[in-house]
Amino acid sequence: MGRIDPMYQFSLDAYNQLFNQSIDKSTHHSKLEDRILALNDYHTYALFKFTCRALFERHKLLFSFQTCAKIMEAAGKLDMEEYTYFLKGGVVMDRETQMDNPCKWLDDASWDNITELDKLTNFHGIANSFEQYARDWHLWYTSAAPEDAMLPGEWGNSCNELQKMLIVRSLRKDRVAFCATSFIINNLGAKFVEPPVLDMTAVVEDSSCKTPLIFVLSAGVDPTSGLVQLADEVGMKNRFSALSLGQGQAPLATKLIKEGVKEGNWVYLANCHLSLSWMPHLDKLVEQLQSEEPHPDFRLWLSSNPTKGFPISILQAGLKMTTEPPKGLRANMKRLYGLVSERTFSRCKKPEKYKKLLFTLCFFHSVLIERRKFLQLGWNIPYDFNDSDFEVSENLLNMYLDEYEETPWDALKYLIAGVNYGGHVTDDLDRRLLHTYINDFFNENVLNTPFYKLSTLNDTYYVPKDGPYQHYKDYISLLPGVDHPAAFGQHPNADITSQIRETHMLFETLLSLQPQVSSLKGESTEDKVLALAQDVKEHLPELIDYENTLSILLKIATHRWELFCSRRFCATITLLPQYPTLSSIWRKELKVWWLCRRI
Repeated sequence: MGRIDPMYQFSLDAYNQLFNQSIDKSTHHSKLEDRILALNDYHTYALFKFTCRALFERHKLLFSFQTCAKIMEAAGKLDMEEYTYFLKGGVVMDRETQMDNPCKWLDDASWDNITELDKLTNFHGIANSFEQYARDWHLWYTSAAPEDAMLPGEWGNSCNELQKMLIVRSLRKDRVAFCATSFIINNLGAKFVEPPVLDMTAVVEDSSCKTPLIFVLSAGVDPTSGLVQLADEVGMKNRFSALSLGQGQAPLATKLIKEGVKEGNWVYLANCHLSLSWMPHLDKLVEQLQSEEPHPDFRLWLSSNPTKGFPISILQAGLKMTTEPPKGLRANMKRLYGLVSERTFSRCKKPEKYKKLLFTLCFFHSVLIERRKFLQLGWNIPYDFNDSDFEVSENLLNMYLDEYEETPWDALKYLIAGVNYGGHVTDDLDRRLLHTYINDFFNENVLNTPFYKLSTLNDTYYVPKDGPYQHYKDYISLLPGVDHPAAFGQHPNADITSQIRETHMLFETLLSLQPQVSSLKGESTEDKVLALAQDVKEHLPELIDYENTLSILLKIATHRWELFCSRRFCATITLLPQYPTLSSIWRKELKVWWLCRRI
């Protein structure tokens, strides 16, 4: 994983510790086979949770798919020839022998994929089927969800799940991510495509006084407020020290760490990427923790942007967490409700209004973040809306509902959309879109209409009936895992570009990990390199005979030089009577010609 991002560093010691925990916590059985099966299932998911906590959102599906593929490969359930095609696609080397494209609606790149797919053992005849079932293939190709549609002809019954993914990969790259998700669910389980929301309390429980806790930062996200809230919840608020690193802050940071080790404080050093020159010293301090006996309550918290200058040993020894918002409306809303404690949820004097408007505020914030996946169709300019925007808006909502008998809609909409979130927005059309959303989600109908709809999708996104804190979280867990573009007011084709981009990123990253994957014939990487070297050697021309070549070149050069000098000599003799001053030139030319003859 370190090839993908410099912050993805994991150690064998951390894995051994995780494996020992899996042995202790997994279900015990009297039969050895059942015990091994239970241990494998538990440890696989524990490893998934441990790793996903440190991954950015764009790499979580990739990690799940790679894990699934490796498990199936080890079990002998994966055809490596087909899997290699899935990663690389088809490349036509000889177009003269390529079958002509019988379908005008099919682009050249897709037809290249099909003709190369036809060369695989289990796909002989698929290219001819496009001529035989051209209309059926066109209907499948233009369907909204081809991965769920029946394949034309005999291919509908003869293809397994991976083989169907190859056809989707060849013709509809925008649907590959959905195929990969279904592939993971069917082979590992649905929990492997739903990364758990970051639980800071669980992270503290998994850590020790010798383990650094590292936030890997992303744009527009600051974990400081959440960390302060956590310190307050666990009774460490009075023993919590925070420092933003930069020029001249190194001595103070060293002092805070040494005091924290003795007194059992929490020390938070933010923005380590701004003080890379001090990182070797921090590495030594962390190394000393392993040999010393720090106070049991001591915790060292660090945050940094992804950078190659961050010490690898600290990354391997620590627990890493990404602060990036998750993908999808459901995951974002689940995370936002995690930021609102049950005590905060119950503090408003008008709970009926607050609970419904808090739900619409969470939905509003999630929609604004998720629209970025549509690129220019989502926002003309991408904006980094963050948790601080939500927290300030939630405080405003609670305060204004407590102070006013009638709901101050205009004030709430202006402060939330015009000032708070609107402070990020610089484009006029984006600002108009922002106000359109706030007008839909903050109005009297939200309070008076049962199950008020938040999108044009029927019976999918609506305000649930009033209930306790857990009731809203349970409803959010029932929302779709994959968001339809209509949930954002978009056309179904709006996310094609982003899906194709995600597919390309998936293939490029998986291919970058390929040296660690065995070849399709079971050969090792070294065997493949040796075979390639032998092939190159066979195509090399014979060695050049340098001695004979040099003599031939000298003869040619000598002949040309003699010819050149003789012509110059004749010209000089002809012009000498007319230009006496050329006598000196004549002498020089004669000497050159004579030397050339001697050679």
